[in-house]
Amino acid sequence: MNEAATLSRRTFVKGSLAGLALAGAAGSALYGCAPKSEDGAKDGGAAAADEIVYSQCVVNCGGSCLLRWHVQDGKIVYAETDNVGDAAGLQARACLRGRTIRRWINSPDRLMKPMKREGKRGEGKFKEISWDEAYQGIADALKNTIDQYGNEAVYMNYGSGVSSATSRLFPRLANLMGGYLKSYADYSTNMMQSGMPYTYGDKCNPYDSVYASSMSEAEKSDLVIMFGNSPADTRMGGANIVYDFAKVREAGAKIVNIDYRLNETSSGHPDEWLPIRTGTDAALVNAIAHELIANDQVDKEFLDKYCVGYDEDTMPESAKGQNKSYKDYIMGTGYDMVEKTPEWAAPITQIPADRIRQLAADIAAAKALFVVQGWGPQRHNNGENTSRAICMLPILTGMIGKPGTNTGMREAEPGGILGSMPKGENPVKTAINCYQWLNAADHGEQMTAAKDGVRGADKLSTGIKFLWNYGGNCISNQHSDINLVYDVLQDESKLECIVVIDTVMTDSAKYADYLLPDAMRAEQMHMAANGYAEYYNGVVVGGPAQDAPGDAQKEYDIVSGIADKLGLKDDFTEGKTQEQWIEEIYKKSAEKDGNMPSWDEIKAQGHYKRELEPVIGLADFVADPAKNPLETPSGKIEIYAERLAENAAKLELAEGDVVTPIPVFDPGYLGYGSTTDEFPLYASGFHYKSRTHSSYGGVEELNQACRQQIWINDLDAQERGIGNGDKCSVKSPVGEMLIEAKVTPRIIPGTVGIPQGAWHDADMAGDRIDKGGCINTITPYHPSPLAKGNGVHSLIVQVAKA
Repeated sequence: MNEAATLSRRTFVKGSLAGLALAGAAGSALYGCAPKSEDGAKDGGAAAADEIVYSQCVVNCGGSCLLRWHVQDGKIVYAETDNVGDAAGLQARACLRGRTIRRWINSPDRLMKPMKREGKRGEGKFKEISWDEAYQGIADALKNTIDQYGNEAVYMNYGSGVSSATSRLFPRLANLMGGYLKSYADYSTNMMQSGMPYTYGDKCNPYDSVYASSMSEAEKSDLVIMFGNSPADTRMGGANIVYDFAKVREAGAKIVNIDYRLNETSSGHPDEWLPIRTGTDAALVNAIAHELIANDQVDKEFLDKYCVGYDEDTMPESAKGQNKSYKDYIMGTGYDMVEKTPEWAAPITQIPADRIRQLAADIAAAKALFVVQGWGPQRHNNGENTSRAICMLPILTGMIGKPGTNTGMREAEPGGILGSMPKGENPVKTAINCYQWLNAADHGEQMTAAKDGVRGADKLSTGIKFLWNYGGNCISNQHSDINLVYDVLQDESKLECIVVIDTVMTDSAKYADYLLPDAMRAEQMHMAANGYAEYYNGVVVGGPAQDAPGDAQKEYDIVSGIADKLGLKDDFTEGKTQEQWIEEIYKKSAEKDGNMPSWDEIKAQGHYKRELEPVIGLADFVADPAKNPLETPSGKIEIYAERLAENAAKLELAEGDVVTPIPVFDPGYLGYGSTTDEFPLYASGFHYKSRTHSSYGGVEELNQACRQQIWINDLDAQERGIGNGDKCSVKSPVGEMLIEAKVTPRIIPGTVGIPQGAWHDADMAGDRIDKGGCINTITPYHPSPLAKGNGVHSLIVQVAKA
């Protein structure tokens, strides 16, 4: 066996962490690791006296890494992570960010008391009230909203700051009252969720292993192409994709990482970084497709057998003889009548034509091509087309369903083995895209299916009047155009009541009418499964490790208290405590699974893990397409989606927006070609190692170790007289922010990159200039054409020395 193939998770994590700049100066004070005295003993008591309590870091990075709290006298003193099993086995070891969670749990900024707003929304002015007052006030507001406007006026805002088997419980209460306005999609994969079903079928989503291969399958590949995918930035835990990718790297495949910046993953392969202008991935794919077609290197047999719409031979009857095929588009004989040559793509992508030809030749020569895209490329206003376009590379070459290949989607994710507290059935059938809540609060009565993506009805009957926000920062910080959010929410005749439950004063929490302090998972009995980006199955049961501070309460008890005021407590709780619900959920899951430990065993050992066999995306379909058809009208891969052409004809699109039946390159709103003299640079956000979205943004030690900086190329910086570390002003058409400069050749000229998730810090009654470096200060609010989702990486800016 290759020595690299035996690389253990423990060895990998140890070696990786040793090279990080975070280690060293920050030391144990940052990570909460076991303090050591000179003789090696732990300060503050012998280890044998510690109580070990299991928990997880359950923020939304895709992982749920295991934490082992060391508790003395009812207080967490330090944290360890997973060290169970032999060195070569599965260990769900937390990343350095996750190991700082003790700083968050014991933060002096923790919310301690229930509060009610004073002053304007967004000012952050509150007065303390009792829990009884909070329960009664919220219950009255919820009941009055339903009585006056109907259940469609009640909405639970999107948020992903915490998850467990007994979290996000408001839907259960709302359904007992007749339901609430539903939402669809999510901020992570919004455009992909809407676009990819037209290609791979209705059940295709970014979280289903049927439509993608596990990352470990790339170990069998000779060419791995990654579009905007950086596990070392986003999926860092020891059981996460970064470990699987490390094995792929060591297996010896050629890896090409296509990104507008030299990300943390590709920095280990500097000769394999292919810089590209942000938002132009589909143009690159088009030019590669041109070379494959022109050189007769497509798999025509695969395209004819498994696909619809590559060329005239497989076009649906409604589109035959009209030059509407994918081949016609690429070769310039249909649609815009422009041949998509490498010379056409070069000025768009900033990739030289010869380099595009070489990449196309490498793809054609690959024996096992593994194409995988992250979720960054689809977070543009042309993201629906981009995600479908990237998948054309394995489709054209027939590299699907075979060992060492992938479908072009992000790597496969595991199916879970753990259930959750039942929410009940929602009688309200109307739904909006989760990104559209602000429009629904502002002018919901005007929102329609054709114009705004309303589902379940032709239009909304009312705007949102009551908003519930739990463990999320998407009211403002993680939502586009914070200045617009502020303006809309000042009119209390629109959105009349906002309830926020959180642990600290986030920017979104400032907009609450009722602000309630939440207990963290370490402060209550906790049960959750492994993360969706960890390719194994597991469960953790543990806690509480310590008491919640002040009057902070568990979410379960908060919602139960409100239910009590509504006369629904017995229906909501069914006479059970949260701990009893956890036991019941576990036992039902274990019975269904058949391999999990007993309840007594899981309580004693704290965790359960088992590895999964690798999967190959669409393997069953390729093996027998008649027996395993896709959920498309044709049962095949639809390059030309007839129903998308039909649906597009019914849409009312904003000026400049397009929806096409084949995956084209569309610049999109504020995409390629949109810069001006006033805003001459493209900008994009990226996930940062010190935060999961905005989670951990309040840990000051992390902010010091990982500075919030705008990445700007040396050429763009020199033109503006900007030096490394200078404070800069960044302006867009909707706002201005101040941020420190990182002058670096690790980003393509003409584009700047800003780590997303930093906490907004502006005087909203004054100049509104954000001093926290929050990218959503300058991000326009323009829902994408098909998904009506968050194309937040499409923006133009000017950068100047402040």
